Amino acid sequence: MIKNNQRVLNIFHVGLDAIVIVLSYSAAYVLQFYIMGRSVQPYTPQRYFQALFLIVPLYLVLNWIFHLYAPKRVMGRRLEAANVVKANILGVFIIIAVLYFNHRTHFSRYLLYYYTIINTVMIIAERQALRFVLYRFRRSGLNQKHILIVGYSRAAECLIDRVVQNPQWGYQLRGILDDNREWGYAYRGVSVIGTLANLEELLELNRLDEVIITLNLKEFDKLGSLVAVCEKNGVHTKFIPDYHYIIPTKPYTEDLLGLPVIHIRYVPLNDLFNRWIKRAMDIVGSIACIILFSPVMAIVAIAIKATSPGPLIYKQERVGLHNRPFMMYKFRSMEVQKPSEEVSKWTTKGDPRVTKVGKIIRATSIDELPQFFNVLKGDMSLVGPRPERPFFVEKFREEIPRYMVKHQVRPGITGWAQVNGYRGDTSILMRIEYDLYYIENWTVGFDIKILFLTLFKGFINKNAY
Repeated sequence: MIKNNQRVLNIFHVGLDAIVIVLSYSAAYVLQFYIMGRSVQPYTPQRYFQALFLIVPLYLVLNWIFHLYAPKRVMGRRLEAANVVKANILGVFIIIAVLYFNHRTHFSRYLLYYYTIINTVMIIAERQALRFVLYRFRRSGLNQKHILIVGYSRAAECLIDRVVQNPQWGYQLRGILDDNREWGYAYRGVSVIGTLANLEELLELNRLDEVIITLNLKEFDKLGSLVAVCEKNGVHTKFIPDYHYIIPTKPYTEDLLGLPVIHIRYVPLNDLFNRWIKRAMDIVGSIACIILFSPVMAIVAIAIKATSPGPLIYKQERVGLHNRPFMMYKFRSMEVQKPSEEVSKWTTKGDPRVTKVGKIIRATSIDELPQFFNVLKGDMSLVGPRPERPFFVEKFREEIPRYMVKHQVRPGITGWAQVNGYRGDTSILMRIEYDLYYIENWTVGFDIKILFLTLFKGFINKNAY
């Protein structure tokens, strides 16, 4: 059974982590006292290695706290690597604090710093190697997880789609139970093998690892009895609602005296502390960028004035936080035109309105540098969904589901959609999907990641005309 396999794997994983921790510490010791030339040791080697009696259990517990022993079937590599980094940083802080309060001032801090770096790299490498081996096993039919689907619905189809596309998860879908589909009906190779009334019989006859309930909305009155049958037989049960596309990927719930309430949309930036942190980053970042890019902005200003008559800065009304309009600043990249002509027109390839200088600054995103002043004013943020003109907002709010959710946060100069290639003349639907993911999963680290990616693939815009 998969539960036994997971238990054995966890024991093996803990032991492997312990070995890696000892090896990392040993490597750091050699690096500190033999390679870096610091041969004078305030403590004997035995005293240094006695510290492993604290370090090994401490880091194993931290790995557990940061979910590093959770099943790897659907945990992303980046999330796992981020948790390894967090565990190691917290670990070294704890050790330094223990040394400080025990007056062990001569214990080499450099040894601990080297250990932190080496252990982080080695633990990540170890997990990637283990992940690769497990994926190979699962693709070859080993270490499988046997699952029964109860109820045929859109949720069931979405589940099957994802399992088929990811054989490395090792999920074996044994079939579907449903009252509205005939026996033998199949979706992507997964067949209906009975009705809901057959659930208890199948649980008694088969050794299933998991039951996933994906009832149609019209059949939710059967949910309670199905869960009772699953719990009676001691099988692990999950529930994918047929309205999964409405709720966020990480639902936010609150407890009303025992009554669970699911928020349809969780926006971390609704929290006052999060807003303050992001605003502080925007103020510091915008000031730094204004100073850093001031020579570039001066050169662009001279070029625009020398090649095209009209104002230097182009101001256009956009819709921002809480649907409030604001004037967004850009370097003028087009010929001066009447407001009535520009309000409802996209810029297209070969657009004659774009000046020669405009083509360059639009393609390199230099035309957007004045938006750092929008950020400083508070109209925009460094990172967020791109703002749109009122005409298109009114148009898209009727055509695109959940479009207006993007206005629950400040618009940004760059965003998750932009660094993934959705800029200019690209799919509005895909842009909204990426914007919603950003809004629901915002963290300081996510903002830093987007800013970092912008440096490498966010400036050059092949879709800017």
